[in-house]
Amino acid sequence: MLQAGQSLRQVREKLGLTMRDVESASSRIAARHGNEEFFLGPSRLSDIETKGVVPNLYRLYALAVIYRRDVRELMKWYGVDLNDGAADLKLAFPTKSHRAETLQSASAVQMPVRLDPSFDTRRTNNLGRIIEQWGWVPVSYLEQFVSHSFTYGYIGTDDFTMYPILPPGSFIQVDESRSTIAEGSWRSEYERPIYFVETRDGYTCCWCTLERENLILQPHPLSPSPIRVLRHPQDAEVMGQVVGVAIRLGEWQTTDALAASPERAALR
Repeated sequence: MLQAGQSLRQVREKLGLTMRDVESASSRIAARHGNEEFFLGPSRLSDIETKGVVPNLYRLYALAVIYRRDVRELMKWYGVDLNDGAADLKLAFPTKSHRAETLQSASAVQMPVRLDPSFDTRRTNNLGRIIEQWGWVPVSYLEQFVSHSFTYGYIGTDDFTMYPILPPGSFIQVDESRSTIAEGSWRSEYERPIYFVETRDGYTCCWCTLERENLILQPHPLSPSPIRVLRHPQDAEVMGQVVGVAIRLGEWQTTDALAASPERAALR
């Protein structure tokens, strides 16, 4: 961590700040927030700059403010890159379905920046072979393509409500502008709208039917999950309709996981 400390020292010296200046500024920040953890005395700052001492999150914030730097940049100097959140999501497996907000902390994303000119969108293809170049793109640049009606969710590893259409571990895109339950008949289960619903117990994805003040949460016929009837909107709120899904296949045993799930056990 010596390199991070050296970087902090270089920034301080470029701004013409002495250790006493940092001490005074951090003292005012600590007083404003009523928390002494923000305070940086000369000896503590010296340890951070020359001995590899890692500042706590309060002092890191104070340094970012005093040095007029983005706190994410300082975190990156210490080996914590918030842009790695997307890649690290696959290393954690929450058991309950939930809204996914981790990526909101990212300042840039890695994405294809050049495709093979022969790419034909009408044909099924191997995208890995079509992508000629990957690059980092600032999130601010992508905002022009953002629809604020979208939110994102994650299907918990214990949530088999829409199995096998939406297996546990799936990421979903939800259109919040489509929160009204659609009625009608569908030619297949893939045409029937799937909704992202918030209940008192958390979130879930399911087919929905609205009967007066009751919202019927209907799972897939192959799912071990039971049908639930909840009061609407007191006990269940429809967040929106699922319009996109990312599924990772082959990394867990479907039969074993399904047999071991609490929902399956409750049916025995």
